[in-house]
Amino acid sequence: MVGRIVRTADFESVLAQAPRSRSAHFAVHHLAAKPSVPPRKAPAKAVISQLSTVGAPIGPQSVDDLPVAAPQGWWLGTVVPKRHARRAVTRNLLKRQMRAVMAAQAQGLPAGLWVLRLKAGFDARQFPSPASQPLRHCVRDELQALLQRAAAAR
Repeated sequence: MVGRIVRTADFESVLAQAPRSRSAHFAVHHLAAKPSVPPRKAPAKAVISQLSTVGAPIGPQSVDDLPVAAPQGWWLGTVVPKRHARRAVTRNLLKRQMRAVMAAQAQGLPAGLWVLRLKAGFDARQFPSPASQPLRHCVRDELQALLQRAAAAR
């Protein structure tokens, strides 16, 4: 299973690393770590006299206090700037392709945090439709080659 990177601090730490592999349009960054855990907020102080459960027996540990079980393996973050893909349909297509290729090739990659970044736009004259089949195939082929090179660059 490939998890998602959602915290800004995780993106910053991975993108601070040099790219592991590059292609004409993409770069991939890797950091051998797990996602950071957000700081826990202090529980709100309740006024005991107003609670209806004052005399209730105390049960097992509350759900809020249980440790967070992070998925093992790989976490993916995608960066698709508007300056390289102006239309939302194109950005969404690229992100879906990035996630699909990463999920298919994750077993061959080292565990950790991965960020796939679009570093150059695709030529609008060559791919006039933002969701065309030729664009999908081109993106998928380039991402597969990129991740194969990243796996070999251990």
